[in-house]
Amino acid sequence: MSLEAMKKITEAEQDTQSRRAGAAVEAKKLVSDAEKAGRALVEQARAQAEAQAKEAMAQAESRAARRTEEILAEKRSDCDALRSAARERLPAAVELIVGRVVSI
Repeated sequence: MSLEAMKKITEAEQDTQSRRAGAAVEAKKLVSDAEKAGRALVEQARAQAEAQAKEAMAQAESRAARRTEEILAEKRSDCDALRSAARERLPAAVELIVGRVVSI
């Protein structure tokens, strides 16, 4: 084999090795960029899910507060009705008690 052919082979091998090294660096960069983009997407999805959870919790708390007020209003009305009925029966109860005490 001639010296010229050996030089060409050596140059071709060096060129191939250089290209492989460049390709390896490029591949590592692509992987790194993809991982970074993936982490950013995961963080974005997490933040979005957290915001949705906060919104859902706020809505649930609002509904619970409204329902609590409805129940309280209903029970106040029930208590008022019971008081009114008790007041109406109060004179009869007083008469009954006084009648029993006086007869003793």
